Amino acid sequence: MATSVKHDFELVAKRWAKALMELAQEDGGVSKEDILANLKEVAQAINSSKELSDLINNPSVSVEEKQIVICKLFQNRTMPVVYNFLFTLNLKKRLNILSPVVEEFQKQLEVMNNIVRVNVTSAIELDDGRKEDIKNKIAERLQKSVIVDWAVDSGIIAGLVFNINDTIIDNSIKHKLENLSKNIMKG
Repeated sequence: MATSVKHDFELVAKRWAKALMELAQEDGGVSKEDILANLKEVAQAINSSKELSDLINNPSVSVEEKQIVICKLFQNRTMPVVYNFLFTLNLKKRLNILSPVVEEFQKQLEVMNNIVRVNVTSAIELDDGRKEDIKNKIAERLQKSVIVDWAVDSGIIAGLVFNINDTIIDNSIKHKLENLSKNIMKG
């Protein structure tokens, strides 16, 4: 049941992010990157203040009361498209999904800009030169700009594990040993 609720929550966030992207595309004078930066500032402001976060996420606080707070805090600090978006989210009682909407908006912007995020896990910390080589090879192979998030996990023994859009490519020694063990057990 919890997975279903999370999935529904993500779908709602995707729809709102898509609607905001469509608004951004209609208004050629507004940079989508600026909208994203502005949205991140608002989400950060809300998430960094317990009182504000509690107020925004409290269903017993009226839409009108939330609107007054949003107006005071963000009307003069945000772009009109972002402020109007916040206003609409509040009217629809969806302010609680702002952070997931920001994430989805960023994902959509990255797709539009031919950017892919890749998580690379290595057994040891790699030097900057090696990281740059790996990043360039991934970009060449995928024919996209690449943003790499690096992680270290000594448990993989050696090699690399790539996670690209939830597709895992496991070139670790641990994975190869597990496969060898399975094949030996099959006989």
